[in-house]
Amino acid sequence: MLIDSHAHLSDERLIGRVAEISSDLSKEGLESVFEVGFDLSSSKSAIDLANKYYNIYAIIGTHPHDAKYHDSEVEAYYLQNANNKKVLAIGEIGLDYFYDKSERDVQRDVFARQIKLADKVGLPIVLHIRDAYGDAIDILNAHKDKLNHGVLLHCYSGSVEMIKQFNKYDCYYALGGAITFKNAKKDDVIMAIPENRLLVETDCPYMTPVPYRGQPNEPKYVNLVVDKIASVKGVDREIIEQLTCENTKRLFFKYKK
Repeated sequence: MLIDSHAHLSDERLIGRVAEISSDLSKEGLESVFEVGFDLSSSKSAIDLANKYYNIYAIIGTHPHDAKYHDSEVEAYYLQNANNKKVLAIGEIGLDYFYDKSERDVQRDVFARQIKLADKVGLPIVLHIRDAYGDAIDILNAHKDKLNHGVLLHCYSGSVEMIKQFNKYDCYYALGGAITFKNAKKDDVIMAIPENRLLVETDCPYMTPVPYRGQPNEPKYVNLVVDKIASVKGVDREIIEQLTCENTKRLFFKYKK
C-alpha cells in the first residue's frame, strides 16, 4: 500500500469529493493521505479532515507565501494542536524566492521560528523550498541542534549536489508528479536520493502527473509517480511501494505516542 505524503484536499477543486476520495483510497492502493496546511485557516481544515476521516492525517504550518501573516496567535494554535494524535508534522514551511509573496527576511524569520516550534513539540518538519536552497541550508545549519525529529523536502526540485548538502541533516525527499513531465530531466536526482529516505506525494490538486496533466491532481495518481521511479531505477514497482511506505511511517509516526 502507498501513502500520499502531501495533499491539499481542502482546495475548492477537491473539498466536495473528500468523502469519495477517502472511501476509494484502499481500492486505489493507498493506505492514507497527509493533508497539509499552509496558513492558519488551511491548518484548521487539515485537522478537521483528519479528525473526520480515519485515513487522512494532518500537517500544520505556515507556508513562506503566507509568512507575513504568521503571528503569535497562529503559533499558539500550532502549539495547542500539535499533540493531536492525527497531527504528524509542522509544514509546509520554508522559503520561496520565486514568487516572493512575503518579504525574504520575513520568510527567513518565520521559517526559523517554526523549526524551533517543531522541535519544542517533538514533530518533523516538511519543507517547501523554491529558488532558495542556499539560504535554506544556512538556516538549517544555524538550527541544526533543533533538527531532532526529521526533515522532509516536499516536492524536491533541487540538484544532485544539493542532495549531498541536505544529507548532512539526514533529510528525507518526496517526489511528485513533476518527475513524469517530459522536460523534467530528474533521473539523476531519482537515483541520487538514498532509498531509505525516499517518499512519494501528489501535492494535489497541483502537479498532476502525465498523462493527466491539465486536470486536477488527486491521491490515486501517486501510483504514476511510483511507476516512474520504478522505471528509472529498473525495479518492480512493488519495491518502490514498500520502501516509500516504510520510509513515510518511519519519519512521521516515530515520534507520535
